Amino acid sequence: MTIDEELTLLDSNLRRLKIEYEIFFNNPTKRPPTDIEWKVLNLLRKFSDGGKMSFSQRYRYNEIAQRYAIYSDLWRKKSRIREEGYRRPQDALLSVQGVRLEGENPAETHPVYGIGHAAAPAPAREEVPFAVQCSDASAEKEKIETLFHALSDAKKQAGEAVSGNLDSFAAFVKKKTEQIRKQYGCHSVEYTVEKQDGHVRLKAKAKV
Repeated sequence: MTIDEELTLLDSNLRRLKIEYEIFFNNPTKRPPTDIEWKVLNLLRKFSDGGKMSFSQRYRYNEIAQRYAIYSDLWRKKSRIREEGYRRPQDALLSVQGVRLEGENPAETHPVYGIGHAAAPAPAREEVPFAVQCSDASAEKEKIETLFHALSDAKKQAGEAVSGNLDSFAAFVKKKTEQIRKQYGCHSVEYTVEKQDGHVRLKAKAKV
């Protein structure tokens, strides 16, 4: 594999990693995509000295490395918030789902099974559906790709078959978005991946 091909692979893996982290932070039951991140880091380390690169290749590598550094810092902050809960008001701007709210008693929301407790057990937390807002599917390819992977992952977890591919899904979302915007005169359409009666459903709702 040539350097250009490996840089293309690195760029592709980084885009995939970004999508997987978005899914991870929107779904408290998901695990972090450490396997993909390991591949990204390996390629970044491989070309870190830049000895065999041309100027254009070095420029391309630096751009990818800079993007990863920015993403990595954001993921680190989100992971800390996810583990520890919001500490500052501005932490809420990072929009991490499944974190502990300030002032919440962990003993009440996460009871230790097998130990007697006078109070009634807390109800199970309702799973927050994955949601994406789309106004122009043609220009929001990353959102469509994120939605496609979230839907596919949910179907796989539920034991359902994943039909179609990203291209056909993008065409469907584009057509559906245009249809709903025209019908309701709304600015955008919110797509959610939900589980109903044991089946995964993709729902679309007009957003003003």
